[in-house]
Amino acid sequence: MPFSLFLALKYLRPKRSFTSVVTLISIIGVVLGVAIIIIVRAVMTGFGDMWQEKILDFKPHITITGNGGVIEHEDEVCRNLEEIPGVIAASPGLETRVLVEHRRRVVAPLLIGTDPQRARQIMKLDSLVAGEFSLEGDAVVLGVDLAAELGVGVGTDILVYSPMNLVTKDEVYFPERLTVTGIYDSGQRDFDSGFIITSIAVARDLMGMRSGVYSIHLKVKDPQNTAVFTRIVNDVRTRVPVYSVRTWQEIDSQLFTALAVEKNMMVILLMFITVVAIFCVTNTLIVLTVQKTDEIGLLKALGFSSRQVMGAFVLHGWIQCLIGTVLGIGAALLILKNLHELVDMLARLGVEVFPKSIYGLAEIPWRVIPSEVASVAVSVILFCTVASFLPAWRAARMDPVTALRKE
Repeated sequence: MPFSLFLALKYLRPKRSFTSVVTLISIIGVVLGVAIIIIVRAVMTGFGDMWQEKILDFKPHITITGNGGVIEHEDEVCRNLEEIPGVIAASPGLETRVLVEHRRRVVAPLLIGTDPQRARQIMKLDSLVAGEFSLEGDAVVLGVDLAAELGVGVGTDILVYSPMNLVTKDEVYFPERLTVTGIYDSGQRDFDSGFIITSIAVARDLMGMRSGVYSIHLKVKDPQNTAVFTRIVNDVRTRVPVYSVRTWQEIDSQLFTALAVEKNMMVILLMFITVVAIFCVTNTLIVLTVQKTDEIGLLKALGFSSRQVMGAFVLHGWIQCLIGTVLGIGAALLILKNLHELVDMLARLGVEVFPKSIYGLAEIPWRVIPSEVASVAVSVILFCTVASFLPAWRAARMDPVTALRKE
């Protein structure tokens, strides 16, 4: 075993001394810093994944609009687009903001009119809490939060008022009486409280339209496969050159950009916790060099080189960080694995950690990316090694005569 490593391990051996207590506190500081950074990055990654999953399930992958106009002959356009390899389904759509009233409770959700035969292929709403996903006739399907806000259930009639009453002065559009046939729970508050889904025919009646739609929605087989998805988008633009084509990334780009920026900012801010822990390691080495002044002087007098002495203290700090980093990674994975149980326990104690009304999601999502864990570990160990050089350099430059005289 190299002498530097032997000396570093000797100084790390637990003893009933002040130095051992300070060393333990330094390691705990590194553990907490590493664990917090990994947990935050995993949760922020999970947020992005869950938002993406909800968007891909609820919203179309590709949206075709008529540049402010109406798309006519929508069935023919849909059949043409469904011939593109990789396109699962194409469905016409009408979207408009409406007023919904039930027993003097009024809300203003976005009404989505879609083809009843193609709706299930476009919207993945398998998590129905009541009723069934049926849009035949004067039927409507809405989210669990919107149903609770209106106080409605399956079989309840609601009044839907057309926005055209605000646009046309000479015509009056009577409200449509629709029957709730299904209530879904997507796990995302914006979708569960902000949308009602009905048929194209009902949406046209509300808008005073006889034909045509505002948009055509496409679902593709693998929207996250960049190469394949780009090829499909190019094929769509080739087949409908007169219309505007937008992808799900373009429509919700602000959301994903905000999540990425927030994740990076949180990591940068939390890195200061680790920096503080690294300073604790530096302070531990400074205390150790002061306490071991006589030993350092004796080693230098016996002929051990400055490089060996310096290596011992650098390894001392490096091993501290290595132990703290490994334990921090283990603590982070353990906490993440039991995250839902911890949140439920706090909720039973009256501490609401993750209310859906604020965050918009039913549970705390998380996903650990191995490369991010590796980058955190390497960064902490690298910074800690650099921070160990100052006290190690001080010990290596110590004059043996002066050091022994202080004894």
